Amino acid sequence: MSTFRIGLSAAFIRADGKPTFPSCDWSTLSGASDVEVEQMQPGNTLHPELIAGYDALVLMGEKVTADSFRDDDRLKLITRMGVGFDRIDVPACTEHDVALTITPDGVRRPMASSVVLMILALAHRLVEKDRVTRTGPLGWPARLDFFGVGLVGKTLAIVGLGNIGREVVRLIRAFDMRIIAHDPYIDPKIAEELGVTLVDIDTAFREADFLSFNCPLNDETRGIGSAEGMAKMKPGSYLVNTSRGPVVDQKALYQALVEGRLAGAAIDVFDPEPSPADDPILKLNNVIVTPHAIGFSDQMFSTMGEVNTRAILAVKSGQSPDNLVNPEVVNRAQFQKKLGR
Repeated sequence: MSTFRIGLSAAFIRADGKPTFPSCDWSTLSGASDVEVEQMQPGNTLHPELIAGYDALVLMGEKVTADSFRDDDRLKLITRMGVGFDRIDVPACTEHDVALTITPDGVRRPMASSVVLMILALAHRLVEKDRVTRTGPLGWPARLDFFGVGLVGKTLAIVGLGNIGREVVRLIRAFDMRIIAHDPYIDPKIAEELGVTLVDIDTAFREADFLSFNCPLNDETRGIGSAEGMAKMKPGSYLVNTSRGPVVDQKALYQALVEGRLAGAAIDVFDPEPSPADDPILKLNNVIVTPHAIGFSDQMFSTMGEVNTRAILAVKSGQSPDNLVNPEVVNRAQFQKKLGR
C-alpha cells in the first residue's frame, strides 16, 4: 500500500518552531500507518517543486496558479483553512483534476460574532473611550464627547447573505435591529425565514445605519463598496468590512470618514495586505482596525482542522469530499482514477 502524503502550509509553524495554531489537531492523520504529514517549504505562490509528491495539501494564504501544477497525476486535493479562495485558480484545479475544499463550519460563528463585536464596539465608541480612560483623571471629562448610539430600530444592511451573513442575522437579533440584505443569489425563501428584507445594492447603501460586507471576493464584488455607494449613505452611519480588502474602495472610505460623512468604520481586511504603516486610514480615531485576524480563535482553528481532516480522509478512502468549491471535478474521469475508482 502506497503512503498517502499530506503537505501542510509552512504557515503552521512559527519561526521559533512552535505551532502557529495549537488548537489545530492533525493527530488523526499523522497517527495512521499509511499516512505521512509534513510541513511544506515556504512559498507565497506554489510552484511544482513545492507540491511534488503530495496527495493532499492544507493551505493558508498561498497563491495557486495554473503554473503551480505538475503533470504527475498525484495531487488529488487542496484544502483551504477558511472560506476565501480568491488566491486559487479554481479552473486550473479542475483542469488538473484536483478537488478544492473550504471550511465554512470553521468560520461561520467566529466571523459572525466578530461582525457583531465590531458593530457593538462602533455603536458604543469603545476604542475612543478606551483612549480617553488611558489619559488619566485629566482626560475623563472628555467621555462626554463620546456618546454612543442605540441599536434598537436601527438598520443593519448586509452585503452577502451566505454562510457568515446568515449567522450574523441570527446573532444580532437580540438587539432589535431592522435587517436588510443585498445578495442576488440567495433563495428569497431563506431570507424570508430569517426575517430579512432583500434589497438592491443602492437601497442597502441608502438605508444602512450599519453596513456590513460579508461577501466573497470575485469579479462581481470587487469594488462593490464604491465611492458612489458610500456617497449615498446617511450621515452618522458606519461601515464594517470583514470580507476582503478589494471589496471596499479604501481610499473612498477614508475620504468619507475624514469629511465626516460616515461616523466610523471597522476593518479587518485591507488592500493591499499587510497594510502599510503609513496608510492614512490607520491614523483615524474613529476607525477600528485588525490585521485580518479578528475571528482567529482556538475554536475556529480546531474546527477548520476537523473539517479538513474529514475531507482528506474522504479522498484517501476514494470518496468525494464535502465543501467542494469545484464540484464539477467529481465527474472527471482522471479525478475518478485518482480516487482509485
